[in-house]
Amino acid sequence: MSTGKAFKVLITHPEVPQEGIDLLKENCEIIQVQSLPVDRAELLQKIRGVDGIFWGGHEALNAEALDAAGPQLKSISTMSAGIDYVDVAEVKKRKIPLGHTPTVLNTAVADLAVGLLIAAGRRFHEGRKKIETNNWENYHLNWMLGQDIRDSTVGFYGFGGIGQAIAKRLSGFDIDQVLYTTRRRVDKEIEKELNAKKVDFDTLLAQSDFVVIASPLTAATQGVFNATAFNKMKETAVLVNIGRGKIVNQDDLYEALKSNKIFSAGLDVTDPEPLSAKDKLLSLDNVVVLPHIGSATKRTRAEMATIAAHNVLRGLVGEPMLSPAY
Repeated sequence: MSTGKAFKVLITHPEVPQEGIDLLKENCEIIQVQSLPVDRAELLQKIRGVDGIFWGGHEALNAEALDAAGPQLKSISTMSAGIDYVDVAEVKKRKIPLGHTPTVLNTAVADLAVGLLIAAGRRFHEGRKKIETNNWENYHLNWMLGQDIRDSTVGFYGFGGIGQAIAKRLSGFDIDQVLYTTRRRVDKEIEKELNAKKVDFDTLLAQSDFVVIASPLTAATQGVFNATAFNKMKETAVLVNIGRGKIVNQDDLYEALKSNKIFSAGLDVTDPEPLSAKDKLLSLDNVVVLPHIGSATKRTRAEMATIAAHNVLRGLVGEPMLSPAY
């Protein structure tokens, strides 16, 4: 049956915010995956013959999915900033425009990163455990002492929009300086505004009081935070990861935290996700772990859905996307 609408679009997740769906509904016939967790078989069946895809979850977007869709497919957008679950080369090879939704989540992720930095540096998790185990020792003067943010050096591994948003927030805490390690130097004006200096990885590790991972996961970044890296960090250093779990070798991180090679860690991303409740990392006092909720605010998710929908619509009519992934 024809609805008289020019395009057919698949939304691959049942919980995509209504703001995005409403935009697509105006001009497109909508098909939506209903299963949760998303059933791959249902996705592959419903994807057949669609013109556009609003990729709502983090399932693999690969040749299998693109083949199932068929040759008429002309537009795809994810609803995420990171696209490590997408076979980008495969999408590119087929000349299908691909969008994603960076920048709109910078604010929410940066806020959460500052929260993790404070929580890990000031021992929030350990403090709660002390209360729960009847070990609130208020007769000490030097009890539960943490790390100061004031006058500290904060190092960023990856210094794009999110890293810069974190640095901007931390400037209000009177930090001393920002160091960053990236492939390309950022704009001189940004360096000046954030008192930031580009350094090599070893310098970043050796000089930073707080190290924030804010890079995407690529072949070049996978596993770079390993035992070798942790051994180069200060024993008082705090590690924060809001990038991707696999950038860190988690076994090595466990050993570094357990043996106090570094002071503590705050993680919004882990390897794997979800992390098992029995994971050894969770047995440690000096790590704060969150279940990948960096962009999880109502406003942010609505904005992500809106941009993803605009990306799909633009791709369908051959216009440049708002935020193309390549």
